[in-house]
Amino acid sequence: MPPCPHFDLKIVQRSKRQSAVAAAAYQSGERLFSEYDQKQKYYSHKSEIVHTEIMLPPHAPPEYADRNTLWNAAEAIEKQWNSQLARRLVLAIPRDIPPEQQADLIRDYCREFFVSKGMIADFAIHDKGTGQPPRPHPLYHAGMDE
Repeated sequence: MPPCPHFDLKIVQRSKRQSAVAAAAYQSGERLFSEYDQKQKYYSHKSEIVHTEIMLPPHAPPEYADRNTLWNAAEAIEKQWNSQLARRLVLAIPRDIPPEQQADLIRDYCREFFVSKGMIADFAIHDKGTGQPPRPHPLYHAGMDE
C-alpha cells in the first residue's frame, strides 16, 4: 500500500461503554440491532459511504458474512467488563488512487494484514466529496481462532 497521510488505530472497549455493533453501524451506515443492550444502532443518515465489505478467513462461519450477526457474536464471545471487542482502523487513501481501484487496494490490505492471519475484516470506504482523501474504515476482530 502506498504511504498513507492519515492512520489511526483504536480499540473498541467494553470498559469505555463502547460497542462493536455501534462501531459497525457507524462505519457501514447500516441499521444494526445490539443484542447486548437491546438497542438499535442507527447511522444510515451517513451519505459519504461508497463501499462496504466483510472478508472472512476460510475457517469462519459463513453466517458471519452478515454484519449484524458478526458483531453481535463478537460481543457475546467477549464477556469480561474490560473486553476488547474490536479494533478500528481509519486511514486515508492517497488522492492519486482512482476511485475504481480503492476497494481493491483496501481489500488487498485487509487480506494481507488481517484475513490471512485468521481475523475477520469488515471495511467501509467513506468519501465526503470535499476533495480530501477518502477514508477507509476497517473494523476487525482478532478473536477468530482456527
